[in-house]
Amino acid sequence: MNLPSRLMEDAVEAFASLPGIGRKTALRMVLHLLRRDAADVDRFGAAVVRLRREIRFCQTCRNASDADVCSICANPTRNKGMVCVVENIRDLLAIEQTGQYHGRYHVLGGVISPIDGIGPDQLEIASLLERAKAGEIREAIMAVPPTIEGDTTIYYLSNRLEPLGVKVSTIARGVSFGGDLEYVDELTLARSIATRRPYSNAAGPESSNP
Repeated sequence: MNLPSRLMEDAVEAFASLPGIGRKTALRMVLHLLRRDAADVDRFGAAVVRLRREIRFCQTCRNASDADVCSICANPTRNKGMVCVVENIRDLLAIEQTGQYHGRYHVLGGVISPIDGIGPDQLEIASLLERAKAGEIREAIMAVPPTIEGDTTIYYLSNRLEPLGVKVSTIARGVSFGGDLEYVDELTLARSIATRRPYSNAAGPESSNP
């Protein structure tokens, strides 16, 4: 694709570097911006720059936030003793979208995956255990993706949390094995939270069967 301007080429490359955006889609975005008023494009660019420079991560749960503590953790009406453990912020947003969960969260920032070199030390597990040791958590709902890595993570966390007096439960397997939570419809996800079940690690990580 030969473009008439190096500036356009640079902009296309920037957009194409985003996940799910190919060069044709990136070019459409660039051409759209060229048709917009300069002031609109300036606001667009400023919003992206401010996002990267000023966004914070909640000191309690590691959710994205404008302040040191996110709006969910700061909300006194949320159930402080119930914490939904998720892999990433996308999953947190997917669960919030259901409107059926009223506890708090903890974002791990990934799942344990030895083959990828990701162990417990690379995740936000220590901070979760600190919350448990402080007596803040009564139940931890494991809402990580139903994959081998997800089950390994649940198994590890249950071994660390249950001795601290924390009830560990998992979302129901209405979510198919190997699926990503962000792509699950809201009704299925809401029901999976509502019909969560106690987690037992007596036989090791759960299999793919319900």
